[in-house]
Amino acid sequence: MVSVERLYELYNTISDAKDNAGKHETEFEEILGGVKGDVGARRMTAQFISRYFGTFPNQEEKSLNALFDLCEDDDSSIRRQSITSLGVVCRGKAALVPKVADILAQLLQMDDPAEVNCVNAALVALLRVHAKGCLTGLFYQLDNNRDEVIRGRVLHFLLNKVQSLSTDVFNKEVQIFIFTEAKKFIPNANEEELVLIMSVLGELSVCRTTTGQQQLANLLMTQVDLTKPLLQAEQITKTLATLTQARNFFSSNVKSTEVVQFLFTQGLPCLEQIEAALLLAGQQDAAAVTLSLLKLLASLLTFTETVEKPEDAMKHVLKALLDVLPLPPAAGESGWEDGGASLQFSRVECLLYTLHFLIKHHKDFFSDADVLGDFRKRLQYFARGSQAYQKVLREALQGKKGEELKTEENKIKLIALKTTANINTLIKDFFHSPPAAKSTIALSWHLDEDKSKSVEGAAVGFKRHAPITVESDSSAPAAKQMKGSRQIYAPPRDKFSGGQTFTGGAGRGGGGRGRGGRGFRRY
Repeated sequence: MVSVERLYELYNTISDAKDNAGKHETEFEEILGGVKGDVGARRMTAQFISRYFGTFPNQEEKSLNALFDLCEDDDSSIRRQSITSLGVVCRGKAALVPKVADILAQLLQMDDPAEVNCVNAALVALLRVHAKGCLTGLFYQLDNNRDEVIRGRVLHFLLNKVQSLSTDVFNKEVQIFIFTEAKKFIPNANEEELVLIMSVLGELSVCRTTTGQQQLANLLMTQVDLTKPLLQAEQITKTLATLTQARNFFSSNVKSTEVVQFLFTQGLPCLEQIEAALLLAGQQDAAAVTLSLLKLLASLLTFTETVEKPEDAMKHVLKALLDVLPLPPAAGESGWEDGGASLQFSRVECLLYTLHFLIKHHKDFFSDADVLGDFRKRLQYFARGSQAYQKVLREALQGKKGEELKTEENKIKLIALKTTANINTLIKDFFHSPPAAKSTIALSWHLDEDKSKSVEGAAVGFKRHAPITVESDSSAPAAKQMKGSRQIYAPPRDKFSGGQTFTGGAGRGGGGRGRGGRGFRRY
């Protein structure tokens, strides 16, 4: 066993030789034996290997294996020193980078944050030595390692470094390499990993062009079957997660027509079956999932070119609306004045916006006076609850500004206020004769997504709406229908559904694996 004293002697012999240090290969081999020494010897060995790694090319493999062994040492300080040394020994040796990056990626499973930071620093050093080589090692782990802790940390590392390192490291050639490798990884990514890898791609300049955005949208759409209805829980969550990511790449130049048509034909007609399938699979947030589907559809309408069979689409939307728009009770009956109806504001906003959009494609849809009359009665009743709820929200937000409005509770109230304002704006268009899509709104959930929007401005930017009423005779002219008055009922309590968000099913997570739980793969 090599002692600390002997290691110092060996080191001095090589150091004193200066230009002839390479002749002391025997002494260096003995230094490598220090990996079996005591704590002090092992720590010193890790330092000496990095100091003379390039001097003895014939000992390259043995030196790397010694460092790999020390990366699994029982002593944390030795592990950190060895990890740092791995980042150093690759300077000027690009051929070693993929192999070392592969090992370092596996070390990201460590529990100690200080050690994970050392791994990240060593990987940055490798990126600067040979970016493509380092990425080769990282993507090998993404493609072949099923450990979600390692994969997640590799993706977080990539995202952070793509954002922070210069284009000298992530030049065009490297960006294209990342895009190529990401396309191989995406089919096997889970929902959280999909979000991360798409965020990485979104940071690349080569992916911000129209061509790049189109390729990303196409890539994601190939991951789901757009010909089958959404009836299986796993299929539902995967499809929604994938198309939600694709939404980020649609624009006036990259059309969403294919996805919109899929949602009209395979999503909307199956809302009840979708919720039932999710509940049977143990997902208690089934209603939140279908709400996310409706939000996705509404968000993509702007970028669609055409709608096939718009009348069929409008029938599906109207049916879904009638399921959530309660019939007004007769005057004097329970429910009119006490706010007994359960008003699903977020769902109604999505569906009204979608129906409003479709009017442009089929203006004669409401030619049946009975259908229109029933629809308007429900809208008028819903509008009363919406306006009453707006009043409560304004009172809750009155006098608040600046940081006060940025609390989570007040952000939710602002979105709720935007939701009810949108609903009232859209409802008014359905009281034109015939109904017409004249108004333009910004969907409420975009208030939360648009980081550049002033929250304080959002609190004061909503207009008060006059009550929307309808006469009992549904055939009366629209102008008369807007007159009439009935007592406004009390706002519903705890009924706002805007707080529901799609979580993509059961969360993944758990702590990282401790050192020694499983050895890493070596070449």
